[in-house]
Amino acid sequence: MKTLVIGSGGREHALALALSRDPAVTEVHAAPGNPGIAAVATLHPVDIMDAAAVAGLAAGIGADLVVVGPEAPLVAGVADAVRAAGIAVFGPDAAAAQLEGSKAFSKEVMAAAGVPTAGSRTCTTTADHEAALDTFGAPYVVKDDALAAGKGVVVTLDRAEALAHAEACGRVVIEEFLDGPEVSLFAVCDGTTARALQPAQDFKRIFDGGRGPNTGGMGSYSPLPWAPADLAETVLATVVQPTLDEMARRGAPYVGCLYVGLSLTAEGPRVIEFNARFGDPDIQPVLAVLTSGLGELLHAAATGRLAEAPAPTFSDGAAVTVVLASAGYPESSSKGDVITGVERAAAAADVDVIHAGTALDAEGRLVTAGGRVLAVRASGGDVAEARAKAYAAADLIDFDGLQRRSDIAAEPLGVVEGASLTSQES
Repeated sequence: MKTLVIGSGGREHALALALSRDPAVTEVHAAPGNPGIAAVATLHPVDIMDAAAVAGLAAGIGADLVVVGPEAPLVAGVADAVRAAGIAVFGPDAAAAQLEGSKAFSKEVMAAAGVPTAGSRTCTTTADHEAALDTFGAPYVVKDDALAAGKGVVVTLDRAEALAHAEACGRVVIEEFLDGPEVSLFAVCDGTTARALQPAQDFKRIFDGGRGPNTGGMGSYSPLPWAPADLAETVLATVVQPTLDEMARRGAPYVGCLYVGLSLTAEGPRVIEFNARFGDPDIQPVLAVLTSGLGELLHAAATGRLAEAPAPTFSDGAAVTVVLASAGYPESSSKGDVITGVERAAAAADVDVIHAGTALDAEGRLVTAGGRVLAVRASGGDVAEARAKAYAAADLIDFDGLQRRSDIAAEPLGVVEGASLTSQES
């Protein structure tokens, strides 16, 4: 099987690594990729927002499967163009990708499907904003009704801050706060059938203890020994399958990864939000413990054969990912800082160094090129062992202004960050 991964971040590097380790996959290509992905894939300099160019590349290399990583090209219809070219693609069409593209739309679908989620209102005016804030009360949860790279939400006890965010965004979803540990569950879907991957948990805030602004994610781990053993099955039955049925009823079958961001409340799992793709970095540890072939699984989903395919399997071990971010992140980022120690870290046993925001400078040196620069992922017999390996390898890497949290996987997110407000967005 010849595969093409679309994107250039840590998620895409993790996907390319997993595909390269699948015996059924003979070639891995990526567009545009990054220096880390180049070690396991052939890179192609294509604009991933140009649907015709992506479809042309897939046809030109004879791809059997295209995996679209980021949300922006999905919402823009890149998967539609690839399907129209007769090539199997893992990723929803533009209409189905609105489950992430519009939080108001996703809430509408959840309501129609009977999915357990937070009560909410979609608001467009100052009067609407104020009324909704007063209805739901503190903590206030305000979400931009648009793509925001996981950072379009404000969760605060300060009504003025919440109102200011709503006013800045314009059209927002204001909802009740869900109290409980947050969990990420990834469902591989073929429009009718879904298969759940192992749950994970990520750490959104920039500083230890859940302090500071939201980021795209500062680390993650899997499995979750403290979570209900039947969590995946429960979410498939109460959230994913009803959503697939509702999307099919609307004439927009959902094919791809349905990311379910959950809060484990006292009343049971409730949906914080949907994403139309794998989360980053929380998919990284899940792929590290996946023992079955990723390529075969995604191809079965892309071709409507998921019910016939074997369910994914996972090792008895664990994996932990620690993100290394650049100076100024998440408000800004520092580019061009020389990175050292990556080869030493990657040589450590059971460790992958995943590139998220890196580039090569004119002298061929690896440098920073984004907010989240690298992710150090390690596997072990349990979470504690994997965590120790990840931090030991991360200690070997350095660049000016490096930021990282020291408490990834130290405790469940609901314990570590319970003293402050969790993200309410994954």
